[in-house]
Amino acid sequence: MSIIEELEKKWKNVQYPFLIHSSKNLYFKDINKEIKLDISRIKQGDVVALIGDFNPISILILLKLIDLGAIIMPLTKDTREQHEYFFSSSNVNWVIENEKINNISNNMVHPLIEKLRVNKKPGLIVFSTGTTGKPKAILHDFSLVLKKFETPRPTLRTINFLLFDHMGGINTLFHTLFNKGVIIAPEKRNVASILDTCKKYKVEVLPTTPTFLRMMLISGYVPLKIPKCIKIITYGTERMDQTTLNELCKLLPNVDFRQTFGMSEIGVVRVKSKARNSLYMKIGGEGIKSKIKNDILYIKSTSGMLGYLNSNSPFDKDGWMNTNDIVEEKNGFFKIIGRKNEVINTGGLKFMPAEIEIVALSYPNVSLCKAYARSNPITGQHVELIIQEINNKSVDLIEFKKFLKMKLSSHMIPKRIIIDKVKIGHRYKRS
Repeated sequence: MSIIEELEKKWKNVQYPFLIHSSKNLYFKDINKEIKLDISRIKQGDVVALIGDFNPISILILLKLIDLGAIIMPLTKDTREQHEYFFSSSNVNWVIENEKINNISNNMVHPLIEKLRVNKKPGLIVFSTGTTGKPKAILHDFSLVLKKFETPRPTLRTINFLLFDHMGGINTLFHTLFNKGVIIAPEKRNVASILDTCKKYKVEVLPTTPTFLRMMLISGYVPLKIPKCIKIITYGTERMDQTTLNELCKLLPNVDFRQTFGMSEIGVVRVKSKARNSLYMKIGGEGIKSKIKNDILYIKSTSGMLGYLNSNSPFDKDGWMNTNDIVEEKNGFFKIIGRKNEVINTGGLKFMPAEIEIVALSYPNVSLCKAYARSNPITGQHVELIIQEINNKSVDLIEFKKFLKMKLSSHMIPKRIIIDKVKIGHRYKRS
C-alpha cells in the first residue's frame, strides 16, 4: 500500500483539513485532485531536490515522490546560496521549485544511494547545519523514518515552526498526518507573526528553538500577548539556558514546556522531561538506545541514517553514534551542558561557553549572547563574548565587566566583549 493510499484510508471520514495555509486549506480527500505538476519523468531511485515549505503543493509533491520511490532532498529558499553545493554533494537528478521541474545531468553513483535503488526504497536527504565545517549530506531510508509513525499517538493543533529542510519539521508533518491532526503553516517566522497565527487558528502546540523563546521573552509579548489556546511549547535543536526557561515557566504557569531531542542523523526521539522547568530528561522510544561514556552521550537507533554522502560514517562497529554532547547525569536523568568541540581550555582549566552565557544573560538589557574560544599564545585559549542589547538599550561595558568579575572565576573572564547582533540562522539557532 502506498503512503497516500494508507493516509487516505486513515482520513476517509474526516471532514476537517489536515493543513491550514494562507493560500488555502487542504483536505486529505482532495489530495489527488490538487497536484498539477507532471512528475512522470522522475523514476524510482532518482534524487530530487524539492525547494519549498509546508505549503499544499510542496507537501503533495513530497508524498507523491515517496510513493515513486524517489530520494528526496527538501530544501528552502533561505539556503539558496548553498544549493549548488547540496546538489553536487548528493548527486541530484531533478530540481523542483514553484511547480517547475528541471533536470540536472548527473552520472555519479554513490553506493548508499545505489543500495536504496536496488531495494526500491524511498530516501530522504537532509543536511547538518555545518557550524563546524561544510554541511554533511545525511541519507535516510524514508520507509524507516515513516515506520515510527505507525504507532498511534495523541495529536493537537500544531504550528509547523520548524522548517521544511529540518528533521523536526518533517517529524511534525508526518506525526500529524498519521494521527489525523491539524498543521498550521506560518506565513512568517518572527515572534509577532507566529503568536498572531497561533491566536487566529487556535494553535495548541508551538514547537520552537531556545533562541526563538529568548526572543519571545524579550519582545515584551510575554505573558499578555501569549494566546491562551497554547497548551504546550516544545524546544530543541540547541541547548536551552536555565535562566530563560525559569522566567518563561514563571510567566506562563499554564503552559507545559517540553524539551525535545534529536539529530539529523537519527531523527527526533521520544523524550521525557523531569519537570516543565527542568533541563534534565530521559530519551528512548522504539528502536532507540542511549548510553553515557566519559560524560559523552551515545545513541543507537534502528531507524538512523544509512550514512553520509560526503563524509565518513560516525558509527562505531556496534552501531553506536557519538553525539559529542557532554552531559551531566542525575538520578537516571541527564542534562546536555554543551558540545565536546565547544570546550574552552584556558591554562589547563576546562569549562563550557554556557557557563559564561548563563551569567551574561542575567545582566539587564542583554537579550542574546555567544561565548567562544580564541587562541592565546600564553594560556592556549581565552574567552571572547558577543552580547546583543534589548531594543538598543545600552549596556555599560565597564559595569558589565565588573558584574562578570563578581560572578565568574578569573580564567572565565572574557578578554574581549563585543556589543553586536548575535547571528541567527534560518532555523532560528545561533550560528
